[in-house]
Amino acid sequence: MPRNAFGRLPRLATMNLTVSTLAQRPDLKDELLNLENTWPEFIRHDPLGNLYYHRDILAQFADHLVIAHTSADGIVGKAHAIPLLFQGERLPEDGWDGAIRRGIQTKVLGEVPNMLAALEIFVRSDKQGLGLSGRILDALRQHAKDQGFAEVVVPVRPNGKNDIHDPMPSYAYRTREDGLPVDPWLRTHIRAGGTIEGIAHRSMVIAGTLEEWRNWTGLPMDTSGPVEVSGALTPVLCDIEHGNAVYIEPNVWVRHRTRV
Repeated sequence: MPRNAFGRLPRLATMNLTVSTLAQRPDLKDELLNLENTWPEFIRHDPLGNLYYHRDILAQFADHLVIAHTSADGIVGKAHAIPLLFQGERLPEDGWDGAIRRGIQTKVLGEVPNMLAALEIFVRSDKQGLGLSGRILDALRQHAKDQGFAEVVVPVRPNGKNDIHDPMPSYAYRTREDGLPVDPWLRTHIRAGGTIEGIAHRSMVIAGTLEEWRNWTGLPMDTSGPVEVSGALTPVLCDIEHGNAVYIEPNVWVRHRTRV
């Protein structure tokens, strides 16, 4: 087995963890593609997400797909990131979708990227609670630094937001008595040195016919207006007259600088 590609990354006391990129370990591709998918069903129909996660497109960004694995357990976690060219002072409103679109455009046009955007940090469900998400985030930050990127930007999907009617701008900046975010995933990012930069109000947009949404959610979708869907951060907007529904998800931009 090749040595840890991130030699400065400390190992978990509970497991002999190795961190590599998919480019370094192409033999792990099939195992990677067969990992459990914990996204809600409707999110799996984001058109830009489907484009990026297509196995042949994914392979184009193997240099920035970080895999955490052990000899005993195989792949225990991963981080997807995409390099892109972005010119602007303020991070864009289109968040996750926009990062994928700009990343693929940068690749196709042969442009020089100036930013690395993290798309997903995943830990296997049977390995959660061991601090792996923070370690994988640290590995991604180190990877970005090694690749010459001054920062990693993340359109964070807060995992503690349960009230779809709670506006994201209010929730994202809500803190505990110790000053850290109330949201566990945002808290992990802040503890790792990240800073909240703002809200990506239309980070992920998923549109479909009413029949498609019924298949994705198991709900009747028979009344116009906002509909509460399990796993959503905001309501799905249903339009009976026109026969469609749309979900617009806000995320939280977090910036991790790799250079002091």
